[in-house]
Amino acid sequence: MNEFNFSNLKDKVCVITGGAGVIGTAMCESLAAVGIRLAIIDLNEELSRKLAENLSTKYHTKCLGLAANVLEKESLEAAKAIINEKLGEVDFLINGAGGNSPQATTAVEQMDEGDLDQLEKTFFGLQTVGFDKVFALNFTGTLLPSIVFARDMAERKEGVIINISSMNSYRPLTKIPAYSAAKASINNFTQWLSVHLAKVGVRVNAIAPGFFLTNQNRFLLTDEKTGEPTPRGLKIISSTPMGKYGEPEDLQGTLLFLLSDLSRFVTGVIIPVDGGYSAYGGV
Repeated sequence: MNEFNFSNLKDKVCVITGGAGVIGTAMCESLAAVGIRLAIIDLNEELSRKLAENLSTKYHTKCLGLAANVLEKESLEAAKAIINEKLGEVDFLINGAGGNSPQATTAVEQMDEGDLDQLEKTFFGLQTVGFDKVFALNFTGTLLPSIVFARDMAERKEGVIINISSMNSYRPLTKIPAYSAAKASINNFTQWLSVHLAKVGVRVNAIAPGFFLTNQNRFLLTDEKTGEPTPRGLKIISSTPMGKYGEPEDLQGTLLFLLSDLSRFVTGVIIPVDGGYSAYGGV
C-alpha cells in the first residue's frame, strides 16, 4: 500500500500553463511545497519568473518561469526544450490557461419582449470572433500543451495530465455561452484522452472549480467600493450550500491527490470543487 502522503511527488517535473494567475499561483505553491520541480508557463514572463524565484527560495526546489503561448505549438516546443535541459523529462502537466471574452458575453441574462428592440445586448448581438477566441484559449490551449508535453510521459509509460474545467461545464451560467461550452469540451476531451492514454500509463483527469474570485471576475461578483457581493454574486452565493466563494487554496488538496499515487486507479474523471453547488437544486 502507498504511504498516505505526497512523498512520491518529490523531484517530479511538472509543467503548469497559466501558472502566474491567481489560481495558478496557489497551485504552484502546493506543488513546490511537496518538492516538485516546477516549470511555470505564462504569457507574462516577468510574473512567471518572479513566482518561480520566490517558490525556489521558499521551498528549496528548482522552479523555472517561462513565457510561452499555449496557442502556438512552436512556442511550447521551445519551452519544452528548456524544461528538458534544466529540469528533466516532464512527469506532470496541468493545463491551467483559460478564460472568457467580453465579445462572447451577453449583456442580459434572459431575453424578454423589451429586449427585441436592443438585440445587440442578447445572444443575437454576439460576435463569432469572441466565440473563436474563447474556444481557442480554453480548448486549443489545453490540446496543444498536451500534445507537446505529454510525449515525455507516453514514452516513459507514466505520467499525469490535469485539465481545469469549470462548473459551467455541467450547468451553463447565463451571459457566458462560449465559456460554458468551451469548458464542456474540456470534460469530453479529458475523458477521451484518458482512454487513449490509459494503456501507456498516463492518467488524465480534470478539476471543475466552482466560484472563485479571480482578477477576471472580482468586480463582476463584488462591489469595487464596498466589497459586498453584487446582485450576480448574491445569486451565486445563495446557490452554493457552503455560502461563500472558494479560495484558490481550496484546490490544492484535490490537485495533489490527482497527481499522487493515491489516485493511481483514477483516470477520466472530472472532480467538482464547488462548495456543494453541483449538489444543490435551489430548494
